[in-house]
Amino acid sequence: MNPITADDKSYLGECRSVTITSISEIGWHDTRQILADIQATGGPEASQWDKTWDPHNAAGSSSLIEITSLHGEQHKFIVDCGWDEEYMARRFEETGVARMLERGEIDFLFLSHEHLDHLWGLQTVLRLRPDITLRIPPTFTQEAMAFILGGRDAPTHTGTKPRVKHTGTIIPTPPGKPTVIYPGCVAVAFDLPIPLGIHGEQSLYFRVQNKGTVCVTGCCHQTVTRLADHALTHITNDATLHGLYGGLHIAPFGPLSAEQGQMIADLRRFGFQKIAANHCTGPSAIEKMVELRYPVVPGNRGTVTFG
Repeated sequence: MNPITADDKSYLGECRSVTITSISEIGWHDTRQILADIQATGGPEASQWDKTWDPHNAAGSSSLIEITSLHGEQHKFIVDCGWDEEYMARRFEETGVARMLERGEIDFLFLSHEHLDHLWGLQTVLRLRPDITLRIPPTFTQEAMAFILGGRDAPTHTGTKPRVKHTGTIIPTPPGKPTVIYPGCVAVAFDLPIPLGIHGEQSLYFRVQNKGTVCVTGCCHQTVTRLADHALTHITNDATLHGLYGGLHIAPFGPLSAEQGQMIADLRRFGFQKIAANHCTGPSAIEKMVELRYPVVPGNRGTVTFG
C-alpha cells in the first residue's frame, strides 16, 4: 500500500475512547505439547487442518472491544473466539460476554486470522448468537470457510452437542486500504504467509480524540514493527502512536533472540503511551519491555482503556 496523505486520512474519523477486556489470552496450556503436535505431522509448514492436536491442551485467545463514539454512542464487538469450546464457554460466562451475546449487544465477531486458537471456538459464539455478523480477512482458506459454514469440524472437536449453523452475514475486509467500521475504528488486512498453512491477518486501529492512535492485534504475524509503521503511514497524521494492545508474536515459545530484542528496542521510536501485550508476545519479550521502561500495563487480565 502507498502512504495516505494527511487529507485522505480525515475520512477515517475519530472516537472518544476504546476499552478492551481480555476474555482469554491463553492460546494453549502446555507449550511443549503444542510444539510436539506441530512437529509430529509435517512441521510448521503443514496445514493446521490436517494435523493431530491434543484436545486437552486447547484454550483460546479472545477480547471484548467497547467503543464510545464522539457523540456518546456505545459499540461492542469481539476479536477472535478462542479454541476449546468448553473453556471458551466458561470464559464468556465469567466475563459477562455470554449475556451480551444473548441480548444482541455484540455487533459482530472480528476474526483476526484462522489459527486454531483464534477460530476453532466459533461454536461457542454461535450457540449464543447464530446470526452474528463475522468480519474475516479476505484470505481465509477453503477449510476455514467450510468450518464456518458447517461443512466440517475442527480436528480437535470432541463435543457431543449438535453443531449450530451460522446464519449471519460474512464480511471479508477488502485488501489494499483501511476499512472504516465505525468513525475512528479501522480494519486493515495484511497479506502474508503464516505458519500452519494459512495466509493473511487483519488488525485494528482506533483514532482516539485528543490521545492518538491505538493499534490492536490478535497475533501480529505481520510483526509489531509493520503494524506500527502502517499506522504512521496510513492511519494517523501524528509522529507517534498512543496505544498498543494484543498478541505481538515476538517470542511466543522461549527466550529472546538478538533479532527479537532489536524489534523490542525499535518500539521506542513510536512513542507509545500505553502497551498492554498478551497472548503470543512471550514473557521474555514483556520482561524486556519493562527493563527498557516502556509504559507496560497488564494485558493478560481485566480491562484496559485508551482515551
